[in-house]
Amino acid sequence: MYMQFEQKRGHVALGIECYMKQYGVSMEQVYNEFHNQTMQAWIDINQECLKPTIVPMPLLNRVLNLSRVMDIIYKEGDGYTHVGKVMKNNIGSLPIDSIV
Repeated sequence: MYMQFEQKRGHVALGIECYMKQYGVSMEQVYNEFHNQTMQAWIDINQECLKPTIVPMPLLNRVLNLSRVMDIIYKEGDGYTHVGKVMKNNIGSLPIDSIV
C-alpha cells in the first residue's frame, strides 16, 4: 500500500525500486534485505550504547529515542502519512505530563 501511494505521488524514487533495479532482485528479497539491515542496525546501536563514550549519555538517549520513534512510525508502512488505529493508540498512550 505504501509503495503504491508513493508511486502515484511521483515525488521521489523509492529505495525499494532503486535496490530492485541495482541488484536485479524481487520486491520480497528487498524487503528481507531491508529487514536484515534494520535488525543489524539495532544490534549495532544497542552495543554502542553500552560502551563508554565522550558523548554525554543524555545526548545519546535523544538520538536513541528518535530512532525508536522512527522505527515505530515506519515499521509497518508509512504511519506518518497514513495514521491508523495502532498509531493513534501509540500516541494516546503517551503521558501528557512528565513522570519525573
